[in-house]
Amino acid sequence: MKTVPAIPFDDYVFLHRRLYGLFRQRWSMSQTGLLKRVWKDSLQKSADEESEDLLAGLLFDVRTAVILIDEIGLKQAVVCAVLMFRPLMKGYITVDEIRKDFGEEVAAIIRGLKKVNDLTEKKSRVESENYIKLLLSIAEDIRVVFVLLAEQLQLMRDAKKSTPENRLDLSVESTYLYAPLAHRLGLYTIKSELEDLSLKYTDRETYDFIARKLNESKRSRDKYIEEFIHPLKERLDKTNLKYDIKGRTKSIHSINSKLKKQKIEFDNIYDLFAIRIILDSPSEMEKAHCWQVYSIVTDMYQPNPKRLKDWLSIPKSNGYESLHITVMGPDSKWVEVQIRTRRMDDIAERGLAAHWKYKGIKEESTLDDWLKSLRESLENRDVDIRDKLGDFKLDLYDEEIFVFTPKGDLFKLPKGASVLDFAFAIHSKLGATCVSGKVNGKNVPIKHMLKSGDQVEINTSSHQSPKQDWLNYVVTSKAKTRIRQLLKEEAGKQVDIAKEMLSRRMKNRKIDLDDPLLMQLIKKLKYKTVTDFYIDIAAEKLDVNWVIDRYLELGSKEFEHRDFLSATGADSFIIKPSSQEIKSSDELIIDQNLTGVDYRLAKCCNPIYGDEIFGFVSSQGIKIHRISCPNAHDLFSRFGYRILKARWSGKTSGTANYTSVLRIIGNDQLNIVANLMSIISKEDGVQMRSISIDSNDGLFQGNITVMLASTSMLEQLIKKLKAVKGIKSVSRLN
Repeated sequence: MKTVPAIPFDDYVFLHRRLYGLFRQRWSMSQTGLLKRVWKDSLQKSADEESEDLLAGLLFDVRTAVILIDEIGLKQAVVCAVLMFRPLMKGYITVDEIRKDFGEEVAAIIRGLKKVNDLTEKKSRVESENYIKLLLSIAEDIRVVFVLLAEQLQLMRDAKKSTPENRLDLSVESTYLYAPLAHRLGLYTIKSELEDLSLKYTDRETYDFIARKLNESKRSRDKYIEEFIHPLKERLDKTNLKYDIKGRTKSIHSINSKLKKQKIEFDNIYDLFAIRIILDSPSEMEKAHCWQVYSIVTDMYQPNPKRLKDWLSIPKSNGYESLHITVMGPDSKWVEVQIRTRRMDDIAERGLAAHWKYKGIKEESTLDDWLKSLRESLENRDVDIRDKLGDFKLDLYDEEIFVFTPKGDLFKLPKGASVLDFAFAIHSKLGATCVSGKVNGKNVPIKHMLKSGDQVEINTSSHQSPKQDWLNYVVTSKAKTRIRQLLKEEAGKQVDIAKEMLSRRMKNRKIDLDDPLLMQLIKKLKYKTVTDFYIDIAAEKLDVNWVIDRYLELGSKEFEHRDFLSATGADSFIIKPSSQEIKSSDELIIDQNLTGVDYRLAKCCNPIYGDEIFGFVSSQGIKIHRISCPNAHDLFSRFGYRILKARWSGKTSGTANYTSVLRIIGNDQLNIVANLMSIISKEDGVQMRSISIDSNDGLFQGNITVMLASTSMLEQLIKKLKAVKGIKSVSRLN
């Protein structure tokens, strides 16, 4: 008898316990029986085939199902689809059997999962067309996105056992696509964990630093939270309200973002936590009870009126409802207090998925509107793929403002939206003919940025039509998509007019039109596209007769010869100076297996041979960054489609080609700097480029720039410098 694959015993226990729990999720006896049969066959097959991968895959499916149940709050159809999908793909069960025993709903979800599975060979670069197809498949059935998020979260949790390259791929996808999706769907806990794990895998040093600081300050933080809530509890206990109260620490990722954005030290962050008050209230008393608690809190602690956030009166479009206030606590520290009911907290933790548990909630229509606009944006074939992705991400992450029509109808728009965005939000025709707006009774231009509470009226004209610069005035994907479509349609009309004009003039002059020669002329006139060329003719920026004359000149051999000489004359030929930044050797491999590609080493992090790296496609070409680069997270989240895999080839020239800056702190004593310079000068293969030292209060600190060949040489140098008497720390800058 063949042995079962070497999956840890604890995993087997987990597998069977969770399966037992999952199979009791209110399914019928026939459904439960089918689930057990399929899984029994799958497990037996994995043992018979000695397929550790299959059993590990089934275990992964169970963990994914547990996330869907425990952390997102889904049951039955979605969980069943996840558990049946792998056996289906292995041929242990058919779609017809699934439809017969579990219904069309489960079969529909499995079809969506199969679409996504067909794209599993997608590259980590989001610029591929496959990603657009992936996003469209997501938009077809919202339950598919919940499964994808659960799978991505489980992949990120398991990534610590994976390769650095795979961890980078997962981190880029999580930062660029899945964390924003979780944010848009209100799954803040999952969003935070994805972002924290991405930071852990891409900048472990920063992650460990913040985690260590949080752990060191935990005791004092807990003491302060208790000091804050104790008198509050006494007041709340005197009411008839049923409540829970607790402190919640900020995520490591959000703390890191604050450190970078505000450029402050960790000890200067005072809002490391928030106090959350959760009320058990009947639906008809939810708002009244929340405002009652607000009154109690602000009576005890001085509130900051500028930091009041009322999502009770107008919930976010992802269903989030809560009342946030910031008050002055003990020791003059600002503390954020969040007040919500149990239902609101469930929705805040589990997002839109939790709405299906409550009757009378109509937020699904808001979700449908978002998915509809998403599909419209992604299905527009006339838009560049990078514009599509940019619009998609913008719609995911935007904060909201609330504006009103003259009749009092409410519209939710992203922060930064203009009068033009508002016009397109109401109707595309209204947006296309918009000439100005009236905000709170005052006339304003179409680019006027709106604020929450504004009452907006749109002025139109039948003579108005979209302009190219309108794209600079809008932020919503609906407005951008429609403007691009209208501009494309207008450009098409102009091209037809210009083509007919050019053809008629050439026919009048009895000249035959040679398309290759015309294309050569268009290229010589430095037009990027044929459309741009014809648009300039239609706009009379190019005279048709002048174009025909240039066309005839280009067709003559004498002109071709003269043009060739002028283009290649020795007096105009300049040899470009070589740059030390550009390398085309085989030390580095970009993307899958490309070598000999020009690239630059980013100055923000100074990567060295041996570092974990990635490539970034910038306007100046490919730049190589370290995974731990301070700009890495921003590049992943904003420009994930420009990220390229990169790795060192395993061989190096051994020459000192790479720049590194060392930060050194030590006692300001006699000859210590001279000792450092002596060590560097004696180190084989290391060249010192510059040194900058400052001293203050008996300590010196400074930066030393060196040139060397690899990280191993750098580590060896740092170890020797740390051994110098009086040196307190030596670290690599950036």
